[in-house]
Formats: sequence, C-alpha cells, structure tokens
Amino acid sequence: MSAIINDIEIIKAKTTKINEVDFDNLTFGKVFSDHMLECDFKNGSWQAPKIVPYQGITLDPSAKIFHYGQSVFEGMKAYKDANEDVWLFRPLENFKRLNISSKRLAIPELPESYFMEGLKALLEVDKNWIPTKEGSSLYIRPFVFASGKGFHASPADEYKFIICTAPSGAYFSGKVKVLIEETYSRSANGGVGFAKAGGNYAGQFYPTQLAVEKGYQQVIWTDDTNHEYIEEAGAMNIFVRINNTLVTGPTSDRILDGITRKSIIELAKAEGIPVEVRKISVKEVVEAAKNGSLKEMFGAGTAAVISPISGFGYKDADYDLPEIADSYGSKLKKIITDIQTNKSEDPFGWRFKVE
Repeated sequence: MSAIINDIEIIKAKTTKINEVDFDNLTFGKVFSDHMLECDFKNGSWQAPKIVPYQGITLDPSAKIFHYGQSVFEGMKAYKDANEDVWLFRPLENFKRLNISSKRLAIPELPESYFMEGLKALLEVDKNWIPTKEGSSLYIRPFVFASGKGFHASPADEYKFIICTAPSGAYFSGKVKVLIEETYSRSANGGVGFAKAGGNYAGQFYPTQLAVEKGYQQVIWTDDTNHEYIEEAGAMNIFVRINNTLVTGPTSDRILDGITRKSIIELAKAEGIPVEVRKISVKEVVEAAKNGSLKEMFGAGTAAVISPISGFGYKDADYDLPEIADSYGSKLKKIITDIQTNKSEDPFGWRFKVE
C-alpha cells in the first residue's frame, strides 16, 4: 500500500516533562515522552499523520474497540550511540507485521510512508528522551484500534493509529521460573495467535496469575489440542537448548512470527550454533531435564531481547536448569544488543539509522 506524505504537521508541547525523569532508574513502560504520533482513518482512507503533545484520548462509549476488540500493536526500541546517532532494529519488519495483524482483524492497512516517516519525525522531536544508560532504550509502541461508533457486530468505519514512546529500563531482571500450561491455551488453529492483537494478551493474564500464585513468574504455552508441544513463553517466543543444539518451534496460526526470534535463528546459524526449527514436545523437554541434556531455555522478544529461564514446573514436579557460564542466551543477547546500539558491525543489515 503506497502513499506519499510531504510534510508532517508538528504541534509541540508547551512544556517538557523530561526534567522530572530519573534516567538512571527507569522502569519499563511507565514514563512517557512529550509527544506522540496520531493518524485517523475516516471516509475510507488514512488522513495525514501529525505529531501532537502526549495526551489522553476521548472516545464515544459506543466506539467498537470497547465492544469488539479491533486492536493491534507493535513493540520496538530506539537506541542512541556514543555519537548521539539514533538507531532502530529492523523497523520494516514491525511495519509489515502490523499490517498482517491489521488484515486479520479487518483493520485497514497503513501506508509504509505513514509508519516510517511518522516514526522518524516523532523520534526527531523527542530525540532527547532516548536514554543512553546501558540496558536502557526508548520503547516504541505503535498501535491501531477501532474508534468508529456503533453496537452492530461488524468492522468499524473509523480507526486511529498512534505511536507513543517511553524511555525504559530492562523488562526483566534475572532469570524466571515458568510453569508448563496443561489446561489453558493462548491460541488455536485458524485463530489470531499469529497477530499482535490486544485480546491475545488479555487472555493470557488469568492463567499467568494462577501460575504466579504457585510461585512461578510466567507460563509456557502448549498446543491447544493435547497440550503436548511447547509453543511460547509468556508473551515471547521460546528457545530450548538440548546438548549443543538450539531448538524453537515453527511459526503457525498460533505462534507469533517474532522479529527477535527470526534474528536469533539467523545469528545462531552465522555463529555456527546448530539450530532446529521443529515441534518440541513437553515429554522431550522433561526427559532432557532428567537426563541432563537440557542445557538452557530462554524467551525471546523485543522488550527483554532474551530472558533466561532458571527452571520449569510440570505435573507438580519442578526441574532446575544448570548454570552455564558460556550460555547461548547470553552470547546471542550481547551480539544482538551490540548491533542494536551500534557497538559492532552489522553484517545482516538489520540496523536502521534515523536521519
């Protein structure tokens, strides 16, 4: 879908909140930058995007987002290097996936220029909000939702596209203990599990609460049929290392095509790490934990990049993973973050300079 925008209207905030922020002690996604991008779909087309001060949104009580859940989003990060240059990581992949998600939920797809040029304009206006402390970044949240009115169960006729940003510290600190889910499912064949739809995440919260009550931090999701195969870890893709081979499940209707996931697969192969993309049975993981061939497990996603798993629970038994000094997870995370922050070469062409 093509469209050209010559100039993006920028309405700057009268005052800045930046002096109120402790950039040395940032939590994740709790502090918001001065501006946001806003763009409306009405009369059958996307209107010109504009940059406005970060502010609340007024919606009619009959807006269809409240009733039928037409909402999709993305997660991205911006980094600033020692030369004050600003970098993104594979942003076109986020744009493509946003439109894939939108199409599945009958939301009009965005023109690439609206996404990319709008994002670049927003980052230029709020460039000073990009933290430079190790492990920090400017988290970027593009999202689209139904703003059109009506109680009729049908797609809306109006939508709103917004990009907000939040200077953030690490998403997770340390390792997490997870519970392999035996009852609830994250998604099903023919459903919307592959899309970044808001409702996918709402449905995860209750089973995760139950796991937390049992002493775990997250859930490992299994297939919807027999709960026989592991598929995702919380809101992240999952990787398992058995002996020296890194294994992850294939994407499907149920599994998100994670940008970090596909980067890890490509990077691991380049590093000479054996990689298999195949179904991983719960039985295989449990047996590997028992016989010592399960070396590590980790979640992979934009927010945490790589989140190591210290152990898992299954059928009232707990299995601890060994401490490994030269873990694949820590090695791959360092290589990816060094590429993201312009501390190393980027042989893959993943890094995108904002200029």
